Amino acid sequence: MAAEGAQLAGLVEEFVAGQADSKAADVAEGVKAGHFTVLELVEALGLSLTSSQAQTRGRGVQLLSEVLQECYSSLSEREVEVLIAFYENRLKDHYAITPHVLRGLKALAKSSVLPPGSAVSMLKSLFQDVHVQSLMLAERSSVYNMLISLMESREEELKGLGPDFVFGFVQAVDGERDPRNLLLAFQIARNIIHRGYDLSQFTEELFEVTSCYFPIDFTPPPNDPHGITHEDLILALRGVLTGTPRFAEFLLPLIIEKLDSDVQNAKVDSLQTLAACSPVYGHKELAEFLPGLWSSIRREVFQTASERVESAGLAALGALTSSLSRSVLTSDSEDALQVFLELVLKDCKHHLCEPDLKLVWPSAKLLQAASGASYRSSLIVTAEVLPALLEQYSSRTQCAQRRTLLEVLHGFIQPTPSSRPAEGEETVLLPFQKPLCSAVFSALAESSAGLQITATKVLTTLGQQPGLLADSDVEMTVDHLTRLVLEEEDAQVSLAVVESIGSLSRLHPAAFASRMIPRLKDEIFSEPMVQGDDSSPSQGWSKGAARQRCVTALASVSTEPGLVQQSAPVLLEVLASVHAGSSSFSVEDVTSVCHSLQRIAEQARGSEDIGRFFHDVIIPRLLGMALQAALQSQKCSDLSSALTQEAVLLAIVPVISTACAELQTELATQMAVQVVSLFLNGDVSFLPENAYPSQIQLLKSQSESWNQSQLVCLLMACVCSLPRSVDIPDMDRLLGQLEELSCMCTHTFSYTSGAKCFAGLINKRAAGRALDAVVEKTLERIRATLDCESSAQRIQAFTLLVWVAKALLLRYHPLSTVFTDKLFSLLSDAELGSQAADSFSLLMSDSSDVLNRGCHADVRIMYRQRFFAENSAKLIEGFTSAEKDKKSVYLKALSHMVNNLPRQVQLTELPALLPLLLEALSCPDQAVQLSTLSCLQPVLLDPPPALTTQLEALFSRLLSLTSSPSMKVRIAALRCVHALSRLPEHQVLPFRARVLRALAAPLDDKKRLVRKEAVSARGEWFLLGSPGGR
Repeated sequence: MAAEGAQLAGLVEEFVAGQADSKAADVAEGVKAGHFTVLELVEALGLSLTSSQAQTRGRGVQLLSEVLQECYSSLSEREVEVLIAFYENRLKDHYAITPHVLRGLKALAKSSVLPPGSAVSMLKSLFQDVHVQSLMLAERSSVYNMLISLMESREEELKGLGPDFVFGFVQAVDGERDPRNLLLAFQIARNIIHRGYDLSQFTEELFEVTSCYFPIDFTPPPNDPHGITHEDLILALRGVLTGTPRFAEFLLPLIIEKLDSDVQNAKVDSLQTLAACSPVYGHKELAEFLPGLWSSIRREVFQTASERVESAGLAALGALTSSLSRSVLTSDSEDALQVFLELVLKDCKHHLCEPDLKLVWPSAKLLQAASGASYRSSLIVTAEVLPALLEQYSSRTQCAQRRTLLEVLHGFIQPTPSSRPAEGEETVLLPFQKPLCSAVFSALAESSAGLQITATKVLTTLGQQPGLLADSDVEMTVDHLTRLVLEEEDAQVSLAVVESIGSLSRLHPAAFASRMIPRLKDEIFSEPMVQGDDSSPSQGWSKGAARQRCVTALASVSTEPGLVQQSAPVLLEVLASVHAGSSSFSVEDVTSVCHSLQRIAEQARGSEDIGRFFHDVIIPRLLGMALQAALQSQKCSDLSSALTQEAVLLAIVPVISTACAELQTELATQMAVQVVSLFLNGDVSFLPENAYPSQIQLLKSQSESWNQSQLVCLLMACVCSLPRSVDIPDMDRLLGQLEELSCMCTHTFSYTSGAKCFAGLINKRAAGRALDAVVEKTLERIRATLDCESSAQRIQAFTLLVWVAKALLLRYHPLSTVFTDKLFSLLSDAELGSQAADSFSLLMSDSSDVLNRGCHADVRIMYRQRFFAENSAKLIEGFTSAEKDKKSVYLKALSHMVNNLPRQVQLTELPALLPLLLEALSCPDQAVQLSTLSCLQPVLLDPPPALTTQLEALFSRLLSLTSSPSMKVRIAALRCVHALSRLPEHQVLPFRARVLRALAAPLDDKKRLVRKEAVSARGEWFLLGSPGGR
């Protein structure tokens, strides 16, 4: 014990003498370890604490406070009581000691064993003996933190102080300017308000001491280490000002005053604060100030050019109306909501009826904001506004004015969550059902595309609200939409109609099934007009477009199982007609039908009934027709079906894969068994119209059977999109035949699809010896073929190598590096080098038909970053050591890799890769140039410092590329030049004249898209450094 006492005395002496501040940590460690107690430390500090020298006393208190900050949790109640008495006494000591005292009190305030009454004692001493705002920042922070701690642990004691606590806090915080301390002060004020402290006569003082910061105009310094934002302070202060209705008489006049400001941020903050306080304040608090508040809101919405101010004003009006809607009506008091809405209607309603409709939109927005605030307000506003709007619509003859009125009407009939009727209440629009439907139907019959689009949107909104469309109205709605699909050629109208069909068919499936689908089918199968008909040539020319619209509409209407069972057979009938040799459908029609089937599959996600329909009907029909077409084409080459064309098969693939990806486990397993049996054993039992040869070998690799072998893409669509939990039967046999097809088939589409299917199965197969054995066997075969330069199957082996490498890379398989290393070695291959470089784009990008998350592939996060980190150095090394004529291959590979990285990773890696990317811009290969430009453009919008040191080289290469033979390269180069104009003016101004001269030629480019980019870029550069420019 004597040794420990001597050690403590030595540490204390060294610290007090100012020789070593680090000794405080040693003392704290000793207290934590139990070598000595805090009271023993006080005894050791005895002479220091009673010294006549203020500096010595200060060092003693400082040591004690620093130890307490580390050890306050281990103190006993008696020790805390003694220390508090000591510190309270020291608050009367020399001002230089006060900071250390406050730090000690802050630590003690966190103690869980504060004696009863000590919190009140501490605060009384603090408020009496310390002038907080004369302290330094850190000491003021200690005071606020001490208050927060005591409010958390000793709330009832502090409330016992009554209004004295509030008065003490007001005095302490008055004049605070540091944003860090303001956040703490606002937190304390919010606690005072929300936790029921007694404000009494100091309500106005508390408001004044906080509202003096409203509105916040703080701008954080660059690279602020504290991370305090303008928004943080606004929200903290708003929480105080809107916390109690007792602030209403002070805050509402202040808001009206601040809305006269010319500063946009002040207006927005004021309006947002009004919106936040309205739910807290009742109608009694608001009533006196409603005329002034409405006048200010109306002025801001009518006169502002800022969308932020307008949206904040509308939100504030909605909040005010919502608050007034909750007022309780009594027989002896007027309805506050009715009175307020009369003000709004008086100032806005007449603008809806003015001949020029000049102020119709701001007036409509204000009325819509008030109407959407509650069910009560919507009743009042719609009763006044809708008759006027409908009357105006009837009296106007110009389509533009009628469209404007219809758009305004649309805003009023869209229910908001607040204005929806409760259960048992009628919709506010029910009295206007007939005139609304009449107006909309008349607009749909007009020839104006804009009016039709707006009417379609209004009709959709009406149809989505229960009871607003009678059965006859629904039928007329379907008839109008069908007519627009058949007759209206405007693309925007067609888009609006398709969206409306998708929304309304869910609610009224029977009407669409009986009235729309049959007419669409008739139009699709009606014969196109031929020369010699009495009809005009333009009608015959539009037949194909009408058919496309009908096919698209069939997809949109297929939202329910019953509708799908009617619409999908129509689309399948088109394919059957093409297969049967009909000449009335083009390949574009067939692919459009497939895209519509895919949309139906996408819309059906989560629907078991529609999934079963695809499993039982659609997928077997597609497979059956494709197989029949392949067999017929192989048997008689003169009878080649459109279903054997690559474009059609590529359109069928996403239909099957999208449907299979969503199948339930039982159906998915059944599909896997059926499809694998078809391709391995020729089992056609599940296909419709079972009239096939007995011996079908779809995975044969002979060149003459490419019509059959290319159907492997449909096998890929089925088995590679099923969930990973589904077991694929005969996996080893299937992989073996796919490998054989991929390596030996000479038909490009067949062996590529085979490689994709093989890779998709490898990616999902469970890890283990079976998988490793297949991968190693495949690798040996690929190596043997690629290493034999005279082999005729090198390109097939290369294709399989790339897809298997991607499959393994996505799942982080250990053997993936072996495959990618082989790809790296092929960069120097004379025959395959360029294709090997392009393969890096495939490895790094998403694949649409296989090996993606939509197909349940095993895709690990950040695989791109990992691949880049592991292999970018190899590319740089290869570029450095390559011969001059081979360097472009490495640049192309690097460009593809960087181009597919996330932007943040690009910014991180760019400084090291910039010289190589600049070199790539000089490469004669246009694919390399385009890939590099695509990589650079987003980076140039926010360039890293390394880029600004290479501006001379960058400008030289970019300006030369603006005259490239490739249009895409010219466009990309001009976009990069445009992006460079956003760099700091002093960096790019020296290049201005040079850039303007170089951009003169693209202004006269033969391609319109190039001229458009040149005008945009040159305009920005022309303004650079000019008066009025940026």
